[in-house]
Amino acid sequence: MPVLRLAVSCPLRSLFDYLPPAGLEPQALSDLRPGVRVKVDFGRRQLQGWLIEVAEESALPAASLRAAQAVVDSAPLLSPGVLQLCLWAADYYQHPPGEVFEVAFPPGLRNAQPHQPPGQPGWRLSQRGKGLPAGALQRSPRQAEALALLQDSAELATSSLRERGINAGILRQLEQKGLAERCVLAPGRILSTPQPGLPLNGEQAAALEGILAHYGGFHCSLLEGITGSGKTEVYLQLIAHCLAQGQQALVLIPEIGLTPQTLARFTARFGTGIAVLHSGLNDTERYAAWEAARTGAASIVMGTRSAIFSSLRRPGLIIVDEEHDASFKQQDGFRYSARDIAVKRGQIEGATVVLGSATPALETLHNALQGRYGHYRLTQRAGQGELPTLRAIDVRRETLQGGLSRALREAIHGALRGGQQVLLFLNRRGYAPALQCHDCGWIAQCSACDTRMTVHRRQRRLRCHHCSANLRLPQACPSCHSARLLTNGLGTEQTEEVLRNTFGEWPIHRVDSDSMQGKGAMQTLVSEVQNGAPCILLGTQMLTKGHHFPGVNLVAVIDADALLFSADFRGEERMAQLLTQVAGRAGRTGDAGQVLVQTHYPDHPLMQAMLTERYADQARRLLQAREEQGMPPHGRLILLRTDSPATDTGERFLAALRQQADPALPQGCRLIGPLPSPLQRRAGKFRNQLLAMAPDVRRAQRLARLLVHCAEQLPSRQGLNWSIDVDPLDLG
Repeated sequence: MPVLRLAVSCPLRSLFDYLPPAGLEPQALSDLRPGVRVKVDFGRRQLQGWLIEVAEESALPAASLRAAQAVVDSAPLLSPGVLQLCLWAADYYQHPPGEVFEVAFPPGLRNAQPHQPPGQPGWRLSQRGKGLPAGALQRSPRQAEALALLQDSAELATSSLRERGINAGILRQLEQKGLAERCVLAPGRILSTPQPGLPLNGEQAAALEGILAHYGGFHCSLLEGITGSGKTEVYLQLIAHCLAQGQQALVLIPEIGLTPQTLARFTARFGTGIAVLHSGLNDTERYAAWEAARTGAASIVMGTRSAIFSSLRRPGLIIVDEEHDASFKQQDGFRYSARDIAVKRGQIEGATVVLGSATPALETLHNALQGRYGHYRLTQRAGQGELPTLRAIDVRRETLQGGLSRALREAIHGALRGGQQVLLFLNRRGYAPALQCHDCGWIAQCSACDTRMTVHRRQRRLRCHHCSANLRLPQACPSCHSARLLTNGLGTEQTEEVLRNTFGEWPIHRVDSDSMQGKGAMQTLVSEVQNGAPCILLGTQMLTKGHHFPGVNLVAVIDADALLFSADFRGEERMAQLLTQVAGRAGRTGDAGQVLVQTHYPDHPLMQAMLTERYADQARRLLQAREEQGMPPHGRLILLRTDSPATDTGERFLAALRQQADPALPQGCRLIGPLPSPLQRRAGKFRNQLLAMAPDVRRAQRLARLLVHCAEQLPSRQGLNWSIDVDPLDLG
């Protein structure tokens, strides 16, 4: 008996067998293709599933199988490549396949809703209407006019009729008379005519030629170019070639805030035919963009992390810009890396993949140095831009105002008076990271997390940046009732306050997740800053992610010491990437810029490396250290986490899991833990973790399957949840 094998939208890591829906004809059953959506009863709920295969029989008794309710789609809405990609990702990341398939769909199609054909609403004549002669309905002039328009065209968009003065009421009257009917106008493919590209320097031309030499099949290349070296121009000319072959290009960017400026540049070069996909769109906008990508109406698809799962009719090129950025790694739920998925997708669909960055991740650089990826370097700035000079400011024994030393304040004054813009980097939002009583020592702690609450003085609130808890800012100490409450540490609000008191005659823009609220806030700021007038930009990492500020000639890192000391083995890599990206905002056009780095540790080896070495040299040194330690990319990590209401529940669960897994570990693999997470209590739950290490991908996959199998065999414990993170970026 044929059986439908489905990936059901539920948190279980298995496929489920169902009988075909009652009344489904044998021919319809044989016509079913993998990827179609199926509505099923699952327990007491109705859920959506995706057909993986029509199997000849089930391992379960036929009497125990339930019949599916209905087949939702007549044809799959996923491309064959994305279907295969989702199955691979579910296996690689050990995640429930139904939840992986959900990511590949817009919200409007995740609940077995009927698929609405792409296009815009329109009208056409009914069979009866087609039989009327020209000039009919003269007693109703407006209806006659509408009828004449429909007689001249097979179909007309509702918006086109409205522009000609035919309103909805007139069309409804024709519909009631049986003379006209509603329809959906299928969108046509939008053909772009690219504008000519800019002249390329020798390095850009060599990179373009090298990548195109492998075009037409799967090949992955690293485009390693210093900030301002013209990587985007190489992307644009690659996309022009892709479009000339009649194919689609998929471009991933790390942050929604980069969308407007990237879209503007792409639109100026290619005109229309660009679909944008990210979580900042409403459901209707996401649905329309997803359809444009799927049907091929859009030649270029641009988006953030989840766009890597969008179906394309004619995939030819995949670009991941700022590939090193941690935003490409999903940190909860389905914990996937969009960069790694992009490489796998290129392999599945025979597409060319380009990973671009000024500070490539060590994993990517390792693959390039080993010859697995092509490797093209851009070492000089495009156009007239010159590399900035870097200098440390020793702030020991200095009197700081809002974190600013006298030397930095003088440099800011000089830049502003010279008509230049200034960018100040401080990776800590809020006013201060702690509130303390000067009399009894009380510190404002989050009641749900093992962390202090951050002072947001403008909002008069205390906020936890881990669980989002917030309280009214107290006027007195809750312990001893003293009014002498002090703020400890530095945040962007505090520095902004000092800047306004010191440099109030110039515009000052604070850029962090608190100040950049609203759909167009970042684009409005970028447009204002790009007019070139002197101003100060103060912000967090939001300012470092690829933004182009041509007027910025002075960049300063206010508190570099916050980056120096990290328990994470990736700490030095992240510091080098972040400081290099920050420095790269300076001097992108015209004169060489200046980068000032404030520190209490100017002689620290990491600080000296930042000031004297290029990122490429630092990265190679770090790769050697990782090889000696057996850490990625010279080994693989898997992190199994628990959270539970009691302190020891997760630890006991992981200890039992380790006891089961230890005898079956693949050769060369080892387990570390269980240990408390660095931030053990978060959002009221106690967190523990078990770290697994493997020497290569093959054994890491066997190890991941073993850990999941053991975890699923253990009895459930009250209130405990566990998750697995393959290739984790955050060990916290």
